[in-house]
Amino acid sequence: MFTTGRIIFTICFLIAFAIYLIWAYVKDARLQKKYYKGTGYILLILLGIWIAFYTFVRLS
Repeated sequence: MFTTGRIIFTICFLIAFAIYLIWAYVKDARLQKKYYKGTGYILLILLGIWIAFYTFVRLS
């Protein structure tokens, strides 16, 4: 059963959690640009290897 108190708590919790997530993302976004530069290329290489392996397995 959802009482008024539980609904209010849930709404307050969700709002606080969303604010915290946004704050943490903005704070971490600055560090990601500095430390994780070039990771997109590694992701593309791994994706290419995966596609090549999948194609090889399907053809053989």
